[in-house]
Amino acid sequence: MVESVIPVVLAAATGFSVLITRLHSRVSALDQRVDTFELRVASEYVSKADLNEIVDRVEAHMTRIENKLDRIIFK
Repeated sequence: MVESVIPVVLAAATGFSVLITRLHSRVSALDQRVDTFELRVASEYVSKADLNEIVDRVEAHMTRIENKLDRIIFK
């Protein structure tokens, strides 16, 4: 009886070990991909301060255009 239980337990432990190893390698690969994506996002996209400066400049230009149009209309 004991001779038949030991191989089954060893097979189950080996299968569980292989499953955990594969799971760990996939999680590590996913973690590396997320890190790469974060680095790419941080290096390629505009910072919030730069975006605010650009929006302020566009708003200033739009205000100037609106004022010129108002002067043309009210003449």
